[in-house]
Amino acid sequence: MMVSIIHRITGDGMALVGTLLLVWWLAALASGPASYETFQWLFGTWIHGVLGYIIGVGLTFSLFQHIASGIRHLVMDTGAGYELKTNRTMAWMTLVGSSTATILFWAYLLGGK
Repeated sequence: MMVSIIHRITGDGMALVGTLLLVWWLAALASGPASYETFQWLFGTWIHGVLGYIIGVGLTFSLFQHIASGIRHLVMDTGAGYELKTNRTMAWMTLVGSSTATILFWAYLLGGK
């Protein structure tokens, strides 16, 4: 039940936060150097980019969680995975898998290249 709720929250979060961030970035680009510099300062240099990292990691986790949960739902749509133990295992796997994928992705981005 909780993974299903998280699936909805991550989908809505990506749609809302991701879209607003993209529109803000495009508006800052279109508004000129001063606006874009403010956007860059807020997400890139303010407290060493902490806000940008928080939003970036959050959106990345949302993407991986939404994908993993979507695959789980796809498997369940085929009629498999309804046994209680299997269902709980698959639910935990979505959380563990998405967390692991997020950590590996950001480790690669921040220096593992």
